[in-house]
Amino acid sequence: MDYAEPPPGPEPVTTIAWRLAHLIGGLASTNSERFGRDTASVEAFHYAGTAQEALQQLDDEYELWINGVRTLGTPGLEQPQGKPPAFAHAPIAQLMLYSNVEIIHHGAEICLLRDLYPRTASRE
Repeated sequence: MDYAEPPPGPEPVTTIAWRLAHLIGGLASTNSERFGRDTASVEAFHYAGTAQEALQQLDDEYELWINGVRTLGTPGLEQPQGKPPAFAHAPIAQLMLYSNVEIIHHGAEICLLRDLYPRTASRE
């Protein structure tokens, strides 16, 4: 996955593959920190080489994440996050809502790019 700090300027238009990798990697990171998944980092994660593999990774990471969120219950969602330090005292619910926003946001971008592709490919 292409990733640079600081990002290049201007930032390039990202692909469906990049957006899937970003979403999968984010879920894997949260799953490893919160829900017992093996350690996952942006640098060491095994990114998919095919669309089919990426969709399977997305399904697997999302299933682990949603099942983990469900097991928290109200008491678990009210617990402080602990990290990162800037949000240490914020409830876990805030982190889970942020993850949900990321899933919706990037999922919508992926759908948009899929819808636009057949309309632009015929013009080339």
